Amino acid sequence: MFTAEFWVAVAFVIFIGVLIYFGTHKIVLNALDERAARIKAELDEARRLKEEARALLAEYERKRGEAEREAADIIEGAKAEAERLAVEAKAKSEEFLARRTKLAETKIAQAEAQALADVRNAAAEAAVAAAERVLTDTVKGKLADDLVGKGIAEVKAKLN
Repeated sequence: MFTAEFWVAVAFVIFIGVLIYFGTHKIVLNALDERAARIKAELDEARRLKEEARALLAEYERKRGEAEREAADIIEGAKAEAERLAVEAKAKSEEFLARRTKLAETKIAQAEAQALADVRNAAAEAAVAAAERVLTDTVKGKLADDLVGKGIAEVKAKLN
């Protein structure tokens, strides 16, 4: 009746009784509860960090999108500015060319007028010299000198 298995069973029951008497089961349960609470807290922290990371990712994607749109706007603005400057430069060069052409035409017209005036003056002086020679040869004396001087003055006044 008192076999080895019996004494092992009795020792086991006594061991369990001593553990219960000293409250070891409460300590083990509290340690398990604390561990479960710590694991739950770590899981909650992991969820919170995951949500924070998602929010941060969404914010960075939004900022990246805004930056891309801003870059596209800047590029568009630069293109528009370049086109405006090209049109402005073309207009200024056309205006410059028109001004230079007009100036050249004005200088040509002035040169033509000056040449015409020079030819008229030369012709007038030649005519005066010829008239002076003719009158000098045909008219003599004081009357000739007065007529020649008066004629020369009138021709010069009329031609100039």
